[in-house]
Amino acid sequence: MTSLADSTTASPAAAADADMPASPAAPEPEAIAVDVESLGRQLLGEWAYARQHARELMARPEFHRDPELGKDEHRERVLGQLHLLVENGSVHRAFPKSVGGLEDNGGNIASFEELVLGDPSMQIKSGVQWGLFAAAIQHLGTEAHHAALLPGALNMDVPGAFAMTETGHGSDVSAVGTTATFDPATDEWIIHTPFRAAWKDYLGNAALHAKAAVVFAQLITRGVNHGVHAIYVPIRDEKGAFLPGIGGEDDGLKGGLNGIDNGRLHFTNVRVPRTNLLNRYGDVDAQGVYTSPIASPGRRFFTMLGTLVQGRVSLDGACVVASKLALTIALRYGSERRQFTAASDDEVVLLDYQRHQRRLLPRLAQTYAMSFAHEVFLTKFDAVFSGAADTDADREDLETLAAALKPLSTWAALDIIQEAREACGGQGFLAENRLVQLRADLDVYATFEGDNNVLLQLVAKRLLTDYSRKFAKADAGALASFVVEQVGDAAVHRTGLRRLAQSVADFGSTARSVGYVRGSAAQRQLLTDRVETMVAELAGRLRPASKLPKAEAAALFNRHQNELIEAARAHGELLQWEAFTDALDDVADPGTKQVLTWLRDLFGFTLIEKNLAWYLIHGRLSGQRAQAITEYIDGRLLPRLRPHALPLTEAFGLRPEHIRAEIATGVEHERQEEARAYFADLRSRGLAPIDEKDLVAAKGARR
Repeated sequence: MTSLADSTTASPAAAADADMPASPAAPEPEAIAVDVESLGRQLLGEWAYARQHARELMARPEFHRDPELGKDEHRERVLGQLHLLVENGSVHRAFPKSVGGLEDNGGNIASFEELVLGDPSMQIKSGVQWGLFAAAIQHLGTEAHHAALLPGALNMDVPGAFAMTETGHGSDVSAVGTTATFDPATDEWIIHTPFRAAWKDYLGNAALHAKAAVVFAQLITRGVNHGVHAIYVPIRDEKGAFLPGIGGEDDGLKGGLNGIDNGRLHFTNVRVPRTNLLNRYGDVDAQGVYTSPIASPGRRFFTMLGTLVQGRVSLDGACVVASKLALTIALRYGSERRQFTAASDDEVVLLDYQRHQRRLLPRLAQTYAMSFAHEVFLTKFDAVFSGAADTDADREDLETLAAALKPLSTWAALDIIQEAREACGGQGFLAENRLVQLRADLDVYATFEGDNNVLLQLVAKRLLTDYSRKFAKADAGALASFVVEQVGDAAVHRTGLRRLAQSVADFGSTARSVGYVRGSAAQRQLLTDRVETMVAELAGRLRPASKLPKAEAAALFNRHQNELIEAARAHGELLQWEAFTDALDDVADPGTKQVLTWLRDLFGFTLIEKNLAWYLIHGRLSGQRAQAITEYIDGRLLPRLRPHALPLTEAFGLRPEHIRAEIATGVEHERQEEARAYFADLRSRGLAPIDEKDLVAAKGARR
């Protein structure tokens, strides 16, 4: 075998094919087909019943976004849609049976994710009501709170706000400024906002509709601050007026999601009963004595926040659904829209252009990877919240998965929707084709439930922790003080999906051809080696911090913050690739399996291509092999996948009522066929005018 490193005469693509053993059962693309029905069932996942129920609702016009509505009318329409969700039994799945729920955590999230097909504003407002406000009562409160407070939250008698974020503190929840001070003389909490930056901000439902809020505040009793806890606080009377001591503002028009009445709240010595403290993880008796089942304040805080991880799970899934919608629109349009003539009089379908394939097919592969990874993520979430697998380690794995996948999917959705919009040209800019509004509405998902960069920093901390269990604290100084006793060729880390411990002994050699990267094992090695090497290098660079003062150690950590985030991102991409690869084992139909294998390879190759600089610098790939990867994507994978682009989107199972974009209805095909028939008729009857360019060419030929 001639290695690509040694090849000097063959082109990279030819060398790639020469070195590349044939894939099992790899006929030409036209000889195979995707079993759309079976693939669709697989994509629906374990909670297909919940997704299908939600999709039936989202097919109904009353759940659709009306693009003609202004802000105020849109808010009222969305409020009405939440009442319709209650009437149709779409909100009780996750809640205790004692209040009419089903205790179906996975089904609840799966159903919620599909609401984005109707109107993202409706989805997020319902998430505020039941995924944050009611869920906080459920997970942070006790049975007495459930009995007294959950029925009103579930049936929308008490619309609520989730008052955590402040103007001055978003992701850094532990530093919020609002206080809850216990007064033993009256057996009450005094809720107070001491300065402007401590106003609760960007709260869904707060501007108009909320009658109560779960307020996160520093809990102070007997002169001791026990950290952030949640308290149930009524905020409006039956007529919608603020109660005494409570004030607020409307956040007004936003870049998207204007069906939600986001607003600000502030409190001036507002008194509520001691029993309004949601006291599952911390309680105060009538004498002001604080007790908690979790002794460590830090662990207590993260346990409380961990119970609310479902927001990150659902955002990840919603972005997968939105990406499927955008690609369905763009690929349908691209397979019908014709532009520019080539060798014949016929204009060429956009999707037959290589560049158009390059724009959309790798993103289709990415969406499949995101979808399969989300199913693993949702399974993990359900196991933890159902109690089937609810150890501290399980919850830590879940939180790491959430912090790794939510950033990748929210960023990816914005990129995919934007590329889909541009790929549809001016048609994509029309409101009737949904892409512009969808992009605007999902923009804030990247900072919902934690800024993406902050979340990836948490993942990096976990990777380094798993590299050496010497990390015991979460603060920057403690992290930077980590001492690496030995930096080996490969790190050992827990992925959250599975434990990987691979030593890549011979990857410094450039003797392997790109053909080997086609296999699952080689792709796994390349992707895993990058993560492990990045973690090991970071640990080595942080080694001097052990002898530095805390401030200097923190500064050293800060100098490597970008590298930490890049390592975490690479880790998240590996999780997606692993999930895609594992999903191939569940595909029985040979044709579908072959197409999905090509699609998985496109995802893996694209990840490697995106990071070629790293692989070249670290000697994992030669220059020729790096070039061969790009040649293989363009010359082999894209042409093989092109005939299957539409079946792969049909497997998403989105009906016309879900898509609601004119350019995805077949109307473009009708327009193009009308135009082709018109010109063909002119030519057949000899009525087509002579093109001036043909006259010039004829004159030139006679000379």
